Amino acid sequence: MGKYQLMNVADGRIFEDKGWTLDDPEGKTPSLVRALYEQKQLHVGDDGLGLYKFADWMPIKKVLANPSCPITYKSEKLAKRLGLNNLYITFSGWWPAKGANMTTCSFKETEAYSVCARLGEAQKDQVLVVASAGNTARAFAKVCSDNGIPLLLCVPQDNIKALWFDKPLNPCVKLITTASGSDYFDAIQLSNYVCELEGFLAEGGAKNIARRDGMSTTMLSAVTTIGRIPDYYFQAVGSGTGAIAAWEANLRFLEDGRFGANKAHLFVSQNKPFVPMYEAWKQDSRPMLPYDPDQARKDAAEICAPVLSNRKPPYSLAGGLYDALKDTQGDIFAISNAEANEAKKLFEETEGIDIYHAAAVALGSLIQSIHINKVKADDVIMLNITGGGEKHFMETHKIHYLEPSHIFPMGFTKEDVSRVMEALMKK
Repeated sequence: MGKYQLMNVADGRIFEDKGWTLDDPEGKTPSLVRALYEQKQLHVGDDGLGLYKFADWMPIKKVLANPSCPITYKSEKLAKRLGLNNLYITFSGWWPAKGANMTTCSFKETEAYSVCARLGEAQKDQVLVVASAGNTARAFAKVCSDNGIPLLLCVPQDNIKALWFDKPLNPCVKLITTASGSDYFDAIQLSNYVCELEGFLAEGGAKNIARRDGMSTTMLSAVTTIGRIPDYYFQAVGSGTGAIAAWEANLRFLEDGRFGANKAHLFVSQNKPFVPMYEAWKQDSRPMLPYDPDQARKDAAEICAPVLSNRKPPYSLAGGLYDALKDTQGDIFAISNAEANEAKKLFEETEGIDIYHAAAVALGSLIQSIHINKVKADDVIMLNITGGGEKHFMETHKIHYLEPSHIFPMGFTKEDVSRVMEALMKK
C-alpha cells in the first residue's frame, strides 16, 4: 500500500495526512491537495487484486472484499469505423467476456473501493455520507454493503431508479432523498447539513485523494496496457473529477519515466443543454459563470446523461479541471442528446456491448474531434467508457431496488435535517 505525503497544489506545501485530510489546514486559497507517493515507479500487482493491483498509487489502509478493475483493450471495429489506427478503450462495467466484472456497471466502483479502503480506526464509529446523482450512490452502496461499512446516501428523488442491485443490501446502507424536481446540488446541500451532525463523516467528493486516485486507475490501466501515455484522453464529465485524476496519474507516470514524456490532451465533454463548464472554458474563465438554479434544474432534466449535471464542480480551484485543461492543452466539447444517442448505438453495433449515455457523450466528442481534425488517424487515443453492460447484466440477474428512508421537500432547512436524522438513527 502506497506511502505518501500530501501537497497543497496552490502553494506546493507538503504535509502529512491525518487520516482523512481533505484540505490543507494552512491553505490560504481554494485548492485540492494531492498525494505524493514514495513509490515513484508503479509496480502492478496480480489481476486477482482488482484495482488494488495499483495499490502503490492509492492512499489505502486495507483491501476490501470483491474488488473490480477497469480493463483496457485495442479497438478494432469501432476504430475502423472512425478511421483510427490506435484507439484504446478503457471499459468500466459488466462485460465478463472482456474481463470487466463491475456489477454496478460503472467506473464509480473505482472511487468506492478506494475511498472506503482509506477509512481507518479513527472513522470506524462514523457513518460515511455520500451525495450522488445515481451511479456513485450505487457503487458506494455495493461496496459498503459487501464490507459492512455504515453508509448514508443523499440522492435526488428523480434519480433513485439508478439504485438497483443484484441482491438485497446490508441494513448498514441507508438512503435519504431530496424531492422530485430537485437536482444533484440539492442532494449535496442535504449531505452538507447531515455532516454537521455528530457521528457522520463527509466523503469529501473531489477533495478526497482516495476518490481521485481510485478513479485514476482508468488511466493506470490504459498506460500499463498500451505501454505509453496516450496522446489524447476522452471522457464525459459532470464534476470533472475523473479527468483531474487522469491528469494527476499522467504526472506520476512522467516521474516514473518508463511510459514516455508527453501529457495526454484532456478532451472532456458535457451534455447539452447542461454545459456550465463548457461555457466557462469557452470564455477562458477560471470562475464559473452565473447559472440560475431554476434554469440549471430545467437543463439537468433535459439531458440524456443526468449523472453529468453537477452545478458546483471542482473547476476553478487550484488543481481543478481548469488547471488540468490548461496544463494538457485540453478542450471541452458540448454534445447533444441526439449525438449521444447515435454514439451509443454505434458503440453497441461495433464493440458488441451497451454503454451508458455519459460514456456515449464521450464517444460523441471523439467523433466531433475527428470531424474537425482535432485528432489524426495515427494518434494514440484513450476513450474512457465510464459505464456499460447494464442491459447485459439485467438479462442475467434478478434486480433489487433501494427505497428511501425519508424524502425531504424542496426548501428543507438545517433544522429539518437534524430532526429527521435524529429519528432515523434511533431506528
